[in-house]
Amino acid sequence: MFTSKLLTLVLVVQPQRILLGMKKRGFGVGRWNGFGGKVQPGETIEEAAKRELWEESGLTTETLQKIGNIKFEFVGSTELLDVHVFRTDVFKGDPTESEEMRPEWFALDKIPYDGMWPDDYLWLPLLLQKKKFQAYFKFEGHDKIVDYTLEEVEDV
Repeated sequence: MFTSKLLTLVLVVQPQRILLGMKKRGFGVGRWNGFGGKVQPGETIEEAAKRELWEESGLTTETLQKIGNIKFEFVGSTELLDVHVFRTDVFKGDPTESEEMRPEWFALDKIPYDGMWPDDYLWLPLLLQKKKFQAYFKFEGHDKIVDYTLEEVEDV
């Protein structure tokens, strides 16, 4: 029997660049990623996404576009990670390093996929094209995808 953990992920996109954060501690340490985390009790998924973006990058936004939903399974774990993926093109503030993340802008043709989660190169191009998607990834450890599905959808 699986339990599910509700999580958010926000990607900040500009016309020729994307903001990623180097994870400094915890799950995914040492990888470039978007900004996000756990949904707290009493919080909506969107409120959690905005809070995590602020805590990890110093940016605020009022405009989140829900673009994807990814379920992650890890071999040997009974917990599914249910990640709600958002994109924002409008924000306030300057990216600021936090205890958890070191933000850095990357040109869209220089996204550091080799330093990211192995699934990112599959779905991130859809997000950059503003195409909505649903996905499932099954990992063995943190580096090997053993099964996955990825499909474009009308609505998430």
